[in-house]
Amino acid sequence: MRLFVALEIPQETRRALGGLIAQLKPKCPSAKWVRPEAMHVTLKFIGHVDKDRFPAIRAALENIQSDAPLEVHFRGLGFFPNETGPRVFWCGVTVSANAAALAADVDQALAKLGVEHEHRAFTPHLTLARLDREKLFSHGKTSPQLVELVRAARQFAGKDFGSMRTPEFHLFESKLSPTGAEYTSLQTFLFAQAAS
Repeated sequence: MRLFVALEIPQETRRALGGLIAQLKPKCPSAKWVRPEAMHVTLKFIGHVDKDRFPAIRAALENIQSDAPLEVHFRGLGFFPNETGPRVFWCGVTVSANAAALAADVDQALAKLGVEHEHRAFTPHLTLARLDREKLFSHGKTSPQLVELVRAARQFAGKDFGSMRTPEFHLFESKLSPTGAEYTSLQTFLFAQAAS
């Protein structure tokens, strides 16, 4: 099983980002664009585990609690690591202060089961597309596709794509297929009192 822990995103945010992707995809057709239904905010990538470890993982996640639901806002667009040599095109995600603690608690609980610790700081984002450097750069020149995509992204730098308040996260299974990864929510975990 290939597993990860993540937050679901609101349907209105999926629709807004789906519309944006439909608009931007023709500008950079060589990118691997993410399907809106596959979008999520990852708290922890677990990776491949044997099925017999699933009950222990589930039990560890059931014990995670937070004082309050997460506040999440989806706003702006950008590139990792930067505009000049991008690998990922993303939508920005701003979260309440307790999100980093929640991600750390998930990481700590799973580390006790032998899942590798996360070495990078928690940086929430929604991946919109993965960019192939070989297709976007040749002979030291930036392709017109990337120039167009960067120009378009700058126009949406401050655009708001929605927000949510959530008291739950999900354990997902990822199955790779020729059309891209397919995600199935295996279980939902309530980590705080329900949002009012």
